Amino acid sequence: MRFIRKANILIVASLAVFVKIDAFVCNRRRRYTASATSRHMFTGIVEEMGTVTSFEKRDDMVLWDGSTGTGTELTIEASDVLEGAYLGCSICVSGVCLTATELSENTFKVGLAPETLDKTYFQSLKSGDAVNLERASEIGGRNSGHFVQGHVDGVGEIIDKWVEGDSLWIKVKTDPEILRYIVPKGFIAIDGTSLTVCDVNASENWFTFMLIEYTQKKIIVPQKPVGGLVNLEVDVLGKYAESVIGSIVPRIQELEDKVKELEKQLADKN
Repeated sequence: MRFIRKANILIVASLAVFVKIDAFVCNRRRRYTASATSRHMFTGIVEEMGTVTSFEKRDDMVLWDGSTGTGTELTIEASDVLEGAYLGCSICVSGVCLTATELSENTFKVGLAPETLDKTYFQSLKSGDAVNLERASEIGGRNSGHFVQGHVDGVGEIIDKWVEGDSLWIKVKTDPEILRYIVPKGFIAIDGTSLTVCDVNASENWFTFMLIEYTQKKIIVPQKPVGGLVNLEVDVLGKYAESVIGSIVPRIQELEDKVKELEKQLADKN
């Protein structure tokens, strides 16, 4: 009987984990959709490919207190994403959510923080390079991709490319800390493009995805050679689920330890 009781306790505890995860995810979704006028994210559906016109490191950036500091500015030539753009608006540049600091008829300028330069391949950008561009979407409308924050987790390296029919397969190698959140048939944003993961090889730290003929012509990834780098953002819901589970697992372990202790006490009495 005590083993049955232990099993029941563990089943109830496990159900509590999943209920809490489900409630947490649903709450996050409600928060994403509850205020369409004030919350903005991206969908991973690239609107156009822009062109880098300058990548400049400056030492005359004026800070909040009037002093000057060093910084990096990126200027991009575009058209579609400038429609409705305003100073301070968010534009996703190859997967990175950036703030427009200057606007002209056919270009916009953004600042690149040290964290952005550390997490992305942007330090290697140069004039003439192509970038994916997407305006921020008002959450609550139609989303043909997935929730993309524009918060890049790190980079991956293209290690293989091959064609199957009219589709292009690409294999990307990345760090284990990023790969742990990548699952077959799951979402991933690659240079800001919402894509579906095909295969994952955890022992060799790579995953694959496939581009249909239409997508190949709309984004920058097919232009990149083997050895080229891509920005990666994993599905944020996987991180939330891990966070919830991480807070509950120690409690389950504590419960299991107490059950074992009770079992031992019962065994000693018998």
